[in-house]
Amino acid sequence: MKHGLPLRAADLRGLGRLGVEAVLQVTDLVEAVHGGIQHVATLRAPRPGARPGHVARFAYGSVRGVTRLVGAALERVATGLDGAANDAAHSAGREAVLAALNGVLGDHLEASGNPFAIPLHLRHGDAVLPLDDRAALRAALPDAQPRVLVLLHGLCMSPWQWRMRSARATPDTDIQALAESLGYSVLLLHYNSGRHVAHNGRELAGQLQALVDAWPRPISQLTLLGHSMGGLVARSACHAAQDHGHGWVRLPVSLICLGTPHHGAPLERAGNGVDRLLAALPLVAPFARLGHLRSAGITDLRHGAVSEPDVRGPGRFAVCGRPHTVLPLPETVALHVLAGTRSPSLARSRLRGDGLVPVASALGQHRDPERDLAVPASRKAIIADAGHLALLHHPEVLSVLGRWLRRGNG
Repeated sequence: MKHGLPLRAADLRGLGRLGVEAVLQVTDLVEAVHGGIQHVATLRAPRPGARPGHVARFAYGSVRGVTRLVGAALERVATGLDGAANDAAHSAGREAVLAALNGVLGDHLEASGNPFAIPLHLRHGDAVLPLDDRAALRAALPDAQPRVLVLLHGLCMSPWQWRMRSARATPDTDIQALAESLGYSVLLLHYNSGRHVAHNGRELAGQLQALVDAWPRPISQLTLLGHSMGGLVARSACHAAQDHGHGWVRLPVSLICLGTPHHGAPLERAGNGVDRLLAALPLVAPFARLGHLRSAGITDLRHGAVSEPDVRGPGRFAVCGRPHTVLPLPETVALHVLAGTRSPSLARSRLRGDGLVPVASALGQHRDPERDLAVPASRKAIIADAGHLALLHHPEVLSVLGRWLRRGNG
């Protein structure tokens, strides 16, 4: 039995770049700490950005130079392998690792041109949909239905999160099987969850328009079902479609969110607080850079940011947290929200969240009426004794989804 992940030439190139960048980042960090300690050792007050002496700076510069030379050599080796028969078969394990890597560092991977960066695309099963070729799309979807369901995964996840571990998936145990039994064509979105939510939303809006234009038959119902961050990306796509005049948003559209942090997640707010604490202490301030490695997608979860104005505002690591922009969804979009709680019963006055997202945030509820998503009671549900990931295959979740999918956007 073979162990490990099958590697391709692009994987080797991506790993090489990440290794080089990691060494450079650590070198910068060590140099900054060295400078701070040396500054204190000379009985001067510690100050951020202090640098060590000339000899030490030369040593650190040499490390950077050698590291870049090694990186260039690795690039040449990987380029030489491009034509070789090293394109390994699909591996669910490999995809899980890439999805996690994109969730944590995805914006950096994209900005640096790293081949590990996942391009946003729609899939049917294991195949990427050819949205620019209607004939090819028709051949790929011979049984295309007028009702379409798009599943959007969460942070650090991939389309394979929706699959049951058992090969015997049924409408009672699997979301895809349930939707297909109700006459839906099921598609999967694969995206880099480390990018800003608004950037993914804008790109998804364009791809959905291409999908509607190329679909083999008129679409009568479009349903977007997002788990966790996937719900924010779907909301962002609806806003972007309205702003850019895409016609698909004028169809009957249902937006279903499972455990989505519409008003943010406490863990990211705690992470931002640690950044602020480290930055305030001169000797350990360089370590605040480690917190700044987390992706734009993760920091968007602090307040549930979905719009372009949120991206263009103050820096995402700003000391003063900024509230996200709350925009009304287009009138054609029916929003449904489902929250999980680890509480064993719904009878408690204060329900615990699902382990990652508070109940109120998942339901879009807010003390400020202007920030409340105002979802009707008929489109809300709370599932007891359900953790964040359990929402994907929980039998009570599937029961609720069955009712909502039958009803469409009514």
